[in-house]
Amino acid sequence: MAWEIVVGIETHTQLLTRSKMFSGAPNAFGAAPNTQACAVDIALPGTLPVANRAAIEHAIRFGLAVNGRISPRSVFARKNYFYPDLPKGYQISQYEIPVVQGGTFRFFADKIEKSIRLTRAHLEEDAGKSLHENFSDVTGIDLNRAGTPLLEIVTEPELRGAKEAVAYARALHVLVVWIGICDGNMQEGSFRCDANVSVRKTGDEKLGTRCEIKNLNSFRFMEQAIEYEAARQIEVLEGGGSIVQQTRLYDADRNETRSMRSKEDVQDYRYFPDPDLLPLVISEQDIERVRASMPELPETKRAKLIEAGVPPAQANQITSDIELTRYTVSAIRDASRIATQTVSSLIVGPLSARLNQDNISIDKSKMSADQLRILAQRMEDGTLSGKLAKEIIDAAWAGEGNVDEIIEKRGLRQISDSGAIEKIVDEVLAANAKQVADYRAGKEKAFNSLVGQVMKRSQGKANPAQVNEVLRRKLTSA
Repeated sequence: MAWEIVVGIETHTQLLTRSKMFSGAPNAFGAAPNTQACAVDIALPGTLPVANRAAIEHAIRFGLAVNGRISPRSVFARKNYFYPDLPKGYQISQYEIPVVQGGTFRFFADKIEKSIRLTRAHLEEDAGKSLHENFSDVTGIDLNRAGTPLLEIVTEPELRGAKEAVAYARALHVLVVWIGICDGNMQEGSFRCDANVSVRKTGDEKLGTRCEIKNLNSFRFMEQAIEYEAARQIEVLEGGGSIVQQTRLYDADRNETRSMRSKEDVQDYRYFPDPDLLPLVISEQDIERVRASMPELPETKRAKLIEAGVPPAQANQITSDIELTRYTVSAIRDASRIATQTVSSLIVGPLSARLNQDNISIDKSKMSADQLRILAQRMEDGTLSGKLAKEIIDAAWAGEGNVDEIIEKRGLRQISDSGAIEKIVDEVLAANAKQVADYRAGKEKAFNSLVGQVMKRSQGKANPAQVNEVLRRKLTSA
């Protein structure tokens, strides 16, 4: 390609705390407008902010997860700008000394592991929300969100293209939910991304002028917005124009980005330390206390699942969800390596399909992890044909009992009696003379057709390995 797309992502992660960043007002979504904003949030004269300890601990958790440097001393600053839903006329944020500096983050894009450097992760408060759609000629202001604690996570401009940017965002979403600092609800705005997009000629080292696309709260929209914006910039440059640094919004209905405002530079915000907040001091004891409460990270769990026998692609899929990972770990407990592989295949296959069909998460599964392990063991010991696994899962969903009860009740026990299998094979060979002739003429597909006929005649109960062995023997001995 003549052009290279360069992307950096800024992610606003709403932190899971009971109260707001600098006040005791409740931090919850969905209340009636302006019912969860206290005097501090609406900036009444004489009010003073107090930093939320839980939010600080969440920032430390993230810093540990990405091997960042936890600043022993960081500073809250005032970021000055006017917007109707920013009551103070400034946002309390961090600039020169953020709580987390640096760090690296690994993720998979097109099954290839990538690594990106993080610039920083800093604490700040959210602004309120301007409401346009329910009013005519006026804008409504809802200050419930004002003061919500945020951790803004900033990458270096090292992502190449829309798909890689989305792969990073998905993996980051998994991590912040996994370590318990964010609920990850993108529809409610808990996880919002700004994409800084620029283009340059392939081989150039100098970065192009960037445009920022604000508030992307859908992975699909993120990919579409980046692709559109990159194409727009390329068209401008190839037409002899130049890119103007600006902030843009993505219109999903029209699949286009449009200018929102010129992009501010740092000096425009007039950062200075907030005189109402002391520097944030984090001790080694604070860090170690948080470290002791950390769960094993996705990459560690993924490595353990692979070591236990789960195929890498399935392990990667399973560890995209912490509850699914816990379920899998429970299901493969004390299982053989073969049963472990069967368990993981069932989880990413028919079980996940059933969960998606009912639109429920794994913690609502009507088949327990113990029962899934037993199902895999029955397939391993020859009691049950693998083709009947979905039927067992569906029956469990319908409340027909445990795995063994369903097998007996429905008569699903696999036929392993060699005499019974030989009888079915003889019947199939007699009824399918053309496929027999085709196989003996060298057409291997005919063999698969005959296997299918045997399995159909046995209602899926015949042991597949024995069916293959008997068929081969009879077809070559005649």
